[in-house]
Amino acid sequence: MSIFQEDQPGSASALDARLAGYRFERDALGRSAASVFRLEALGLPTLYLKVEEVGPFGELADEALRLRWVKASGLPCPDIIAEDSDGVRNRLLINALSGSDLASASVLTPLGRVELLAAALLDLHRLPIASCPFDHRLEARIAAAKARMQAGIVDETDFDETRLGKSAEALFAELESKRPDGADLVVTHGDACLPNFIASEDGFSGYIDCSRLGVADRYQVIALACRSIAHNFGEALVQPFLDRYGLTAPDPARLDYYQLLDEFF
Repeated sequence: MSIFQEDQPGSASALDARLAGYRFERDALGRSAASVFRLEALGLPTLYLKVEEVGPFGELADEALRLRWVKASGLPCPDIIAEDSDGVRNRLLINALSGSDLASASVLTPLGRVELLAAALLDLHRLPIASCPFDHRLEARIAAAKARMQAGIVDETDFDETRLGKSAEALFAELESKRPDGADLVVTHGDACLPNFIASEDGFSGYIDCSRLGVADRYQVIALACRSIAHNFGEALVQPFLDRYGLTAPDPARLDYYQLLDEFF
């Protein structure tokens, strides 16, 4: 689907020179507040352009920092081609990875995809947490959840089915009262859903949408991955994912808690 002229991001800097000759197509996948455009042109590499309004809850600067860190850590992710801001909108231009996201990579079986997801998470979780400068421990994430709730940007219509009809305030009270003790800290992706991992028939291509990557409880990742697998492929593939990851008997209360936390983001 081509975007209309009024939907196209305005000029702000030399980044626009990199866009010459490209056809813009809006990418509607995902829940990011940023607008995402797939850019294609004959004889040129496929790119993605992300555009968001400048504001306290913007994530593109966070994403750029994390992509650079992931790349420096030796793991695959998009290259940053350019980024800019005109004070109204932030923009981030990155290259496209080979293949498709794990929710739609039809060259692979569903089982193959959940096993790739587990392997990709394990690679990320093996990185030493001392090397990661991004803190997403529970205290920081609860504070961020509260700020989003108070700003009125928590989408109550997008809650999981079991929580639909409840208010953000009611869920936040649960978030505080059910907070688990302790944490098994790893470098987490932050949004470990199938669409945020890219693969081709040759294997895993890389991590995308990394704006919430940081040190957090392992269960933050496992909870979102299990929910995404159940949504896309059914409950039957959740256990094979857990087996491949090496967490054969997870704590249901922790899974539920981190799915609850994700309602605010």
